Amino acid sequence: MTDALPPVDRPDRPLAVAHRGDPYRYRENTLPSLASALAAGADAVEVDVQLTRDKVPVLLHDPTLKRLWDLDRPVSALTSSQLAAQEFQGGRRVPTLSEALKLIAGTPTARLLIDLDDPGPAKATWAVVTELGAESQVAFCGPVAAMFAVRELAPEAPIALTWKRPELPVPALLADLRPRHLNPPFGLVTEELVARAGDAGLLVSTWTVDLRRTMRRMLALGVASLTTNRIAVARAELDAHPRRRRLG
Repeated sequence: MTDALPPVDRPDRPLAVAHRGDPYRYRENTLPSLASALAAGADAVEVDVQLTRDKVPVLLHDPTLKRLWDLDRPVSALTSSQLAAQEFQGGRRVPTLSEALKLIAGTPTARLLIDLDDPGPAKATWAVVTELGAESQVAFCGPVAAMFAVRELAPEAPIALTWKRPELPVPALLADLRPRHLNPPFGLVTEELVARAGDAGLLVSTWTVDLRRTMRRMLALGVASLTTNRIAVARAELDAHPRRRRLG
């Protein structure tokens, strides 16, 4: 973690996290979507990773290409070369994690928040990060098993533990995993949860917050970051919020 990166340990400076880029303007998890989110002022861009047949991490949320790309095949059935050769409508394509990291390197104050739903892609993902020397510009989020896989590979990587219960994780789990953020959906965020998380040394991040009134409510409760599909709206709300304005 360097001084050039977003101040992830300062709850008085909430962060705007772009969910899969800027998906209401460009297709999610694509390079134009990431670039649009950065241009709109995202502090971090959350992306999803799947592995090709030859274990190359690519940006894709679903295990198949059907929903986004209208190709009813698992990404794990295609090699990275086969996937790169696929021409989708308008010349769009599935980018590699390496391409995404190179893109975000052009905005040194931003992070790539890599969302892993399971441990499978962790090793190959971290290998790409270290190969590019991008360790200081990434963070990870996901459920317990995936985050333990990350922690074994990257003892110092920032982690946001995705959590779908109203109570905190048990202290032994927190001690072993050492997350910096607890990352529940916004429907679980309460003043009590934020306070209990703070007592446990955790900041609270939340997802996926798209309505202005919900953004304001989350900020009033003291969350440290908002993940949203509407990054320009979130940026404006965060910059206008009293917690942000007090920083001058």
